[in-house]
Amino acid sequence: MAMYGYARVSTLDQDTTIQEDALKKAGCDIIRAEKVSGTSRKGRSELQTILDFMRPNDTLVVTRIDRLARSISDLQNIINEIKEKGGFLRCVEQPVDTTTAAGKAFLDMLGVFAEFETNLRKERQREGIERAKKEGKFKGRKPVSPSVKKRVLDMSKEDKKVTEISSELDIAVSTVYKIISSNSIR
Repeated sequence: MAMYGYARVSTLDQDTTIQEDALKKAGCDIIRAEKVSGTSRKGRSELQTILDFMRPNDTLVVTRIDRLARSISDLQNIINEIKEKGGFLRCVEQPVDTTTAAGKAFLDMLGVFAEFETNLRKERQREGIERAKKEGKFKGRKPVSPSVKKRVLDMSKEDKKVTEISSELDIAVSTVYKIISSNSIR
């Protein structure tokens, strides 16, 4: 029976040391940490490594539930994956115990609040951008010129990869996809 600690922060300038110290005190055998958003499971290779290695009676330990997931659906998916492997989840700073009905209910409530907090943060960000636009402080990014759009389409027809086009023209990969998809609709 192993105890795997998982620490996560959202940005590169944040530090996982406090979480890692708490996980060591909790008795974790192995601690994995990463600096990536918790709003989705994409790019969370350290979490995936732990889930891949979990065996029956192993426990995943986090300091708080929001370090594990920021949406109720992600949280439930992670919990189900742990359960399917015969493992458990424990939070150091919150009374979460996935072996009891009360513990499961508390876990679900925490997940709902984590998702609510994320949605509030997004709303505040949108409001801030709108206010900055009204005050003339934020104008958004410059539109892509017709010549760049033509170059993207030409390079795409030459079977160049999206990342190559993006790099060569110094534009975002998402912009390349938008140009290509908007042209294919017409």
